[in-house]
Amino acid sequence: MKTEDLAKEIIANIGQDNITYATHCATRLRFNVKDESLVNLKALDRLEGVLRAQFNSGQLQIIIGAKVKTVFDAVSETLDLENQDIEVKGVQQKKNVISRIVETIAGIFGPVIPVLIGCGMVKSVLAILTTMNLLEKTSGAYQTFNLISDLIFYFFPFFLAVSAAKKFKTNEYLAIALAGAYMYPTIMDGAAQAAETGVTSLSFFGLPLLLVNYKSTIIPIIISVWVMSYVYRFVNKRIPDMFKILFVPMIVLFIMVPLGLIVFGPIGTYFGSGVAQIVTYLYTVNGVIGAFLFGTFRPLLIIFGMHYAITPINSQLIAEYGYSVISPANLTGNLAQAGACLGVFLLLKHRASKSSALSSGITAMFGITEPAIFGFNLKYKRPFICAMLAGGIGAAYINFWGGGATALILPGILALPTYIADSYIHIIIGVVISITLALVAVLIWGIEEEIPAIANDNGAGRGAATSASAIATTSAMHTSSTNSAGLSEMVPLTGTRTIDSPINGMIKNIAEIDDPIFALGSGAAVESVDGKVYAPFDGKVISLFPTKHAIGLMSDDGVEMLVHVGINTVKLKGKHFTAHVQQDQIIKQGDLLIEYDHEAIRAAGFDTVVPIIISNSFEYQSVEQVATNRVANNEVLLRIHA
Repeated sequence: MKTEDLAKEIIANIGQDNITYATHCATRLRFNVKDESLVNLKALDRLEGVLRAQFNSGQLQIIIGAKVKTVFDAVSETLDLENQDIEVKGVQQKKNVISRIVETIAGIFGPVIPVLIGCGMVKSVLAILTTMNLLEKTSGAYQTFNLISDLIFYFFPFFLAVSAAKKFKTNEYLAIALAGAYMYPTIMDGAAQAAETGVTSLSFFGLPLLLVNYKSTIIPIIISVWVMSYVYRFVNKRIPDMFKILFVPMIVLFIMVPLGLIVFGPIGTYFGSGVAQIVTYLYTVNGVIGAFLFGTFRPLLIIFGMHYAITPINSQLIAEYGYSVISPANLTGNLAQAGACLGVFLLLKHRASKSSALSSGITAMFGITEPAIFGFNLKYKRPFICAMLAGGIGAAYINFWGGGATALILPGILALPTYIADSYIHIIIGVVISITLALVAVLIWGIEEEIPAIANDNGAGRGAATSASAIATTSAMHTSSTNSAGLSEMVPLTGTRTIDSPINGMIKNIAEIDDPIFALGSGAAVESVDGKVYAPFDGKVISLFPTKHAIGLMSDDGVEMLVHVGINTVKLKGKHFTAHVQQDQIIKQGDLLIEYDHEAIRAAGFDTVVPIIISNSFEYQSVEQVATNRVANNEVLLRIHA
């Protein structure tokens, strides 16, 4: 699907008039909506290019992956808005305090993340060049690159001023002016020289204006811009239009600059420093356990879109101590997800699914884990659990050896040069532990059910929303295919063979069927006219779902077929279905397998089309549909080329 079409589909399924605010982070579109009930989550979740759609903390999150910025730009263009964040007036549903805090942090730090990553990557490259003696620290080139890597950390208040102003819907340029007040040489130089001069504050009409180093600070500017948003609105409403340009900025700055430097700046700085000290203390007291717990449960923060709440703490730790002790857990958590996804890749049989799993695993290696988590690990459950534990163990190991990160950078293999430890080899060992443990654990434990993934346009895999019956039946088929007891000695298919239709009815266009079951393999779709399923060949029943609406068959020459009556008919729990065979029963071509009341099923609101899938089609060169209009149960439906 083209990006522009995807944007239109997203907006259509949310409702253009329902959107009150939109932004994006590294992998997700984030929307505030007036009415959650108007959002079609199921339709959003099925869109090609969408990994997952969910409500979390009162916010609609649509997980896209690496192409999120491109999709967001298309959304903005479709809505005919040019701002980085889309803001539309409207009545929003009330949210609890925690939801608002998480949403605010994500809204402020989301737009800044790319710059953080960019500067962090430069620091990573610089570390590699100096370690390999390709660049001297005394050279002008080093000084220039070092400037680039440090600029966001030095001038962090300016970047946060812009994103906070957008989030709090106030004047961005006045917000930048507030940041300029914090970073003004009189304040910064005074703070730097306080130890020598003994001067720690200035007097503002008798009130102490503390000289504090605001470099890399986070909380002071955010609080100041938030308060300024109210002051600005208050002043702006009371000044006549003809005098606004003269007096509104002046009055706001007169109020906010002293208030910020006297109250919010020192309080915010000490609060941020206190948080950093508390985290460091907890890690010092029992850092191994703390690192294990954080490394284990961090993927849950990603699922709920709350991982950006950790960014301010990381930033404060780096500003306070020069490195962050919690960053290794971010790294090992991500790389463990990559290892687990690569384990899934090795276990999968379906060619398209394997390709998507491989690309998702590689993407996770570089720090973008959503495709791996939502496309495979979480869908299969066991790989996600394996990755959680492996990430925790790796984080605990690195923490034991005093590991930390000196820069904020996307937690992936390219971030390794920014990490430090008592001995750097322990960083590498911790990473290898996380990847290897996750991969091996997945290979040993296996995957709970074979859920195919549909390849999408961002190279990531999205778990097919196939009905539970198709999943379980197909899984059982692959398990049973290795045990053909009861069949005559199986001779593998060679050359070409035809497969008769198990259904008597009308051929349907696969493209018009709203179910990704066809990701399981090639096949056809037939609308029955008599509600009966017949054996299309001699063979065996290798799986029969308890609700009798899906059956797996294997021919004497190894062709595996899934016949799935209707879409989502598992919800009927066997009602209107009668099975005439049992699991492992030998069948002859033409035997009646299942009867069902297609009229009653249709009256219950279910689509009665029957997908007929060759579930091991990846073993053959091609599977082509022969019948094109109407087909009887004793007529050729498919042709297989071995």
